[in-house]
Amino acid sequence: MIGKSPRSVAGQVFVLQAALVVALVVCAVFALVLQSERDTGTEARRRSIAVAETFAHSPGILQALRTPDPSKVLQPLTEAGRRSAGVDFIVVMNTRGIRYTHPMPSKIGKRFVGRIGPSLAGKVYTESVHGPLGHEEQATVPIDDTHGRVTALVSAGLKVRNVTNEVDRQLPIILAAGAGALAVSTTGTALVGRRLRRQTHSLAPDEMTRMYEHHDTVLHSVREGVLIVDDNGRLLLANDEARRLLEIPLEAEGRHVLELSGLDPAMTELLVSGRVATDEVHFAGSRLLAVNQRPTDRVGGPRGTVVTLRDSTELQAVSGRAEVARERLELLYDAGLGIGTTLDVIRTADELAQVAVPRFADFVTVDLADPVLHGEEPAPTATDMRRVAVHGIRDDHPLYEKGRLIDFLPSTPQARGFDAGHSELATDLSTANGWHAQDPARARQIVDYGIHSLIAAPIQARGVVLGMANFWRAKREPFTEEELSLADELVARAAVSIDNARRYAREHAMAVTLQRSLLPRALPEQSALDVGYRYLPAQSGVSGDWFDVIPLPGSRVALAVGDVVGHGLHAAATMGRLRTAVHNFSALDLPPDELLSHLDDLVGRIDQDEACAQTAGEIVGATCLYAIYDPVGRRCVMARAGHLAPVLVHPDGSAAFPDVPAGPPLGLGGMPFQTAEVDLPEGSQLVLYTDGLIEDRNRDLDVGMELLRRAVAGRPDRPPEETCQAVLDELLPEGSKDDVALLVARTRALPPENVADWDVPRDPAAVSRMRAAVSGRLDEWGLSELGFGMELVLSELITNAIRYGSDPVRVRLIRDRSLVCEVADGSSTSPHLRYAATTDEGGRGLFLVSQMTERWGTRYTPQGKVIWAEVALPDLSEWPAE
Repeated sequence: MIGKSPRSVAGQVFVLQAALVVALVVCAVFALVLQSERDTGTEARRRSIAVAETFAHSPGILQALRTPDPSKVLQPLTEAGRRSAGVDFIVVMNTRGIRYTHPMPSKIGKRFVGRIGPSLAGKVYTESVHGPLGHEEQATVPIDDTHGRVTALVSAGLKVRNVTNEVDRQLPIILAAGAGALAVSTTGTALVGRRLRRQTHSLAPDEMTRMYEHHDTVLHSVREGVLIVDDNGRLLLANDEARRLLEIPLEAEGRHVLELSGLDPAMTELLVSGRVATDEVHFAGSRLLAVNQRPTDRVGGPRGTVVTLRDSTELQAVSGRAEVARERLELLYDAGLGIGTTLDVIRTADELAQVAVPRFADFVTVDLADPVLHGEEPAPTATDMRRVAVHGIRDDHPLYEKGRLIDFLPSTPQARGFDAGHSELATDLSTANGWHAQDPARARQIVDYGIHSLIAAPIQARGVVLGMANFWRAKREPFTEEELSLADELVARAAVSIDNARRYAREHAMAVTLQRSLLPRALPEQSALDVGYRYLPAQSGVSGDWFDVIPLPGSRVALAVGDVVGHGLHAAATMGRLRTAVHNFSALDLPPDELLSHLDDLVGRIDQDEACAQTAGEIVGATCLYAIYDPVGRRCVMARAGHLAPVLVHPDGSAAFPDVPAGPPLGLGGMPFQTAEVDLPEGSQLVLYTDGLIEDRNRDLDVGMELLRRAVAGRPDRPPEETCQAVLDELLPEGSKDDVALLVARTRALPPENVADWDVPRDPAAVSRMRAAVSGRLDEWGLSELGFGMELVLSELITNAIRYGSDPVRVRLIRDRSLVCEVADGSSTSPHLRYAATTDEGGRGLFLVSQMTERWGTRYTPQGKVIWAEVALPDLSEWPAE
């Protein structure tokens, strides 16, 4: 217990010293008083004797004694002498002791108080008596006559009270000196006691005894060595553990550290240097010690050092194993984060190789069954293995290169691991004959390079081995059996990702194949537009983006671009259904707004008929833009359902977004669509696209549209194919995460000399005139051989228009890739082809038309209807596109 205590050693020493000082001062004062009293008495007797003898031998004393009245003569003399000598009385008496003089005259004639016998015998006698004046110190001296006889006596003396007053005057000085000495002694004693209290921590003797007993017990019982070395390098203390760890003898204390044999030189240097050390590792025989050294004079103690020793041999081994375990856990944690970041088989294999180098292996190679790369199931043996990843600490290794197809022999660790489904360990490749058999020359190169051990771990998921991961070491210790489990853990984390990537690759390939099969494989031949296109599937799966170019009667061409919201097979299948529907509706030659209305109804029905609740509603939000370009009138009619507006590039290079009314997405229903008509001079470009081209999480939609406008502007003479590539390079330099459909169409105009039209009066006689006019135009075009058939077709169509139609009736003849005949009237009644019985008088005209032409049909216009028929040209190669 450390603390202030009245029973502490410091307190007891302080009290003892204070008591001794007080006693010494009291004794000194007492001795001083006694000495003062003794000296004062001696001085009083000496003065009394001197005065008495002086008066006894003074001249005239004998004559005065012989007078009749000695008192009369002597009384004045004694009083004068008393006052001048500083004594209290001078008494002259006869030999019988009768006084002749006295300070008190009433006492004259009375007997002297005191002994006179010694003085009558001729001696000087001093004594202390109680006389008339009080307690007195007096001396009596004889007065001799000329013959030597005592004739009288003289006594002189001082009162004791006067002597005591003298001492009292000196006593304050004596006490003050004693008090000063006591104060000085007490202060010194307090300072010494304070220092002693600091050194003993105010401990009582029994507490100090107990503390030192505990100190000694702890010092020699702890499992940590303790050494104390003085400033000269001499060993002052060594506990039992220090002697055991350093193997130093019992008599080592007091000897210099350099004299101790058996100490490691580095340990000796540390003990002698006295420098600060923290957990330094030193050897002591077979032990590994953690040493700490600190100076002992930091708090004013003696100069030297205190050293602690801790045996860390077992701790180092345990911490080494713990460090290895920590590194393995960290490696597995990083593998979990770094492997399988993408659904790509080769990328996942490469991530496995990069994670394992260099923390687990110096080189890693990954071999996958070749069918796995195509999303298929692997073969049952280790043949047709494709090396897909190679990674190492150096690039000049002799291992098989990436991309090589390998057939592993059954004796190799790879083949054994593939067949058995567990890892194979080859601790010494130089003696692995089965591995050497695969490629002896390559094996020698690998061994000579320094690669000495191998772990071949199968990559298996769902019980199927997909390939092998090979871990090679060259710069570190060979692989051990304990490390097989770590290799298995690493490969297991990659196997699941590789299998997922394989299955995704298969599904993605199937979906892309389906989607591409649903998209146009080649653009149809037509003369109205020069078309370029691009389609980019999504990186994470297929989507519902699509486009189409559909030739229409009258040399017209329909352009369609659409997008089905969502990804996967469902979106691709829905896209195919919508594209087919657009083809079917376009065959009816419907205007864009009506076609979108029919498409909207179809999407709504598809959505309602979905049997799976999870996919119901997925196609709501499908968009579409549908445009029809007429090269004769150079006009384009378009409508859009929730789709982005196209970009129109004029022949002068300026680009803008035409004002096309935005209808709701397909499938919502209830809202009509509106059309917009735009004049397109020859050489104009119309750019249709899906949102994957311009949308990006890092930029706004308006920014993407502006980038698209700039990318297509300024180059009106650029071919559509080059424009497509320029747009992708500008907007998607790193590829797209979503599907992208891009369609660029540059307009052409049909030359006026290839078109002929006539107004026909509602007169049956006009039929013959029109046959003659058409025959003449065919002769001009060099198509006389088509005249007979065309005359029959025109006769039937014009006759029906005059008979069943209304004004105005018009005929137009178009020479393009085929010969097109169009008869328009103001009626919306459409003729139908029907089977005519043998007894029917009519109904055979349209049958004749269908037999004489390639195809025919009807389309409706705001002014009525148009019945058209196409006849193939004799030799299409003679009519190059204008």
